[in-house]
Amino acid sequence: MRSAGCVINDYADRHIDIHVERTRERPITSGKVNPKEAIWLATALSILAFCLVLPLNSLTQWLTLPALFLAASYPFTKRFLAVPQAYLGIAFGFGIPMAFSAQNNEIPDIAWLLVLANILWCIAYDTEYAMVDRDDDMHLKIHSSALFLGRFDILAVMVCYGGMLACLYLLGEELQMGTAYYMGLLVAAGIALYHYSLIRSRRREDCFRAFLHNNWFGAIIFAGIFLDYLLRTAVGSSVV
Repeated sequence: MRSAGCVINDYADRHIDIHVERTRERPITSGKVNPKEAIWLATALSILAFCLVLPLNSLTQWLTLPALFLAASYPFTKRFLAVPQAYLGIAFGFGIPMAFSAQNNEIPDIAWLLVLANILWCIAYDTEYAMVDRDDDMHLKIHSSALFLGRFDILAVMVCYGGMLACLYLLGEELQMGTAYYMGLLVAAGIALYHYSLIRSRRREDCFRAFLHNNWFGAIIFAGIFLDYLLRTAVGSSVV
């Protein structure tokens, strides 16, 4: 579905991307793929994604409807929403309640806290991305968080990073996570501060570097979760 969303996004922005230097060589805009081929590809990918849900429970199957709507509608929100990055966070994060539903046939409260964390993170990294295209978006009259926030863009990015980490801290307390998990959050906080050092100049190249570096931000958090469960398993095995 992420791939399908990318195809739909490029289809929706095909008349915009041609005016932006960074995106004018995308497949549809450059003419390597025609719009009809893109629609067929997005449809095929969506069908494949739906096939993966068929063996799961009915609640998860029903959740595919809002998930599909969110993925298909996001690319058009930048025409009218002041902060489309928040909508993107909902679209990206909707797999979270689906995962809980598939596993437990219900959606607990912690799933929605995870969704909130995902939305905050998405606003943070996609605002860094929007800071790269600020001038182009202003010229093309496209909405973005970077334009909406103006001179408070950097502050908002850091507040969103902090809010996301706070949500994960609360989740850790609720799930009784161990030291490795919290160490992962601490290192991630350090990475967020590194991103601040990049974006505070508002130079396009540095903002794009910060955006790409979010792979490491997420990887460190994942490593903390993985290591925490690995240590729990090891301790449990030694006790047995």
